[in-house]
Amino acid sequence: MSSFKDNFSKQADIYIKYRPLYPTAVYSFLSSLTVEHELALDCGTGNGQAAIGLTAFYKKVIATDPSEQQIKNCLPDKNITYLVEKAEQTSLLPNSVDLITIANALHWFDFDIFYEEAKRVLKNNGVIAAWTMSLPSISPEIDPIIRRFHDYTVDAYWQPENRLVEKEYTTIPFPFQIISSPEFYSEKEMDLDELIGYLNTWSATQRFITDRQFNPTEQLKKELMSLWPDSSSKKKLTWRLIVKVGRVTQS
Repeated sequence: MSSFKDNFSKQADIYIKYRPLYPTAVYSFLSSLTVEHELALDCGTGNGQAAIGLTAFYKKVIATDPSEQQIKNCLPDKNITYLVEKAEQTSLLPNSVDLITIANALHWFDFDIFYEEAKRVLKNNGVIAAWTMSLPSISPEIDPIIRRFHDYTVDAYWQPENRLVEKEYTTIPFPFQIISSPEFYSEKEMDLDELIGYLNTWSATQRFITDRQFNPTEQLKKELMSLWPDSSSKKKLTWRLIVKVGRVTQS
């Protein structure tokens, strides 16, 4: 099994503060696909953003992440059991899970090993769903600046796994019976400081800081201030979800 690349423990506290939650509609859609609603497994849960959303639709949620620091910063809920475990090797029983979700994390997994584990724990006709997110859209004036920061300023610090997100998961294998999905979007109101906080959750930003010994978002903030004169005012950020959904039929 490939070693765990811990790209998020360092910024786990700001991750939970600035990352957007996912829309309730995505959980409602996925729950409509499963026969039973006893147990959902959220792999690569981070701070539990997706796990929290699943609690409205499943009696119990198990949320796993190999980062102990992320789990320490999780969103608590009486119906969620958080475990420090790799997605590729869980402690769950065979044929016990109705739904597996992977929210913005599949690109970090060892695909072949994880998919075998998913097939092991999913019930017959169980569902697996993975999604990632586009860059946020704010306004026609601000969007190109964020794109330039992503594509040029921190570009050298994105890892090969991040390139799979840039390709919108089209190159990731997904050996399941494909289920078509509607379009979903996440939204979050942020002021300028919160936007900068969000950009600091990017693994590439943190790798830039470690390597170059300064934070590139400080200059970016100065550039954005001309377009955001009242830095305390809120603007809506919108992310498009890129979703892959499949069903497991046990032989």
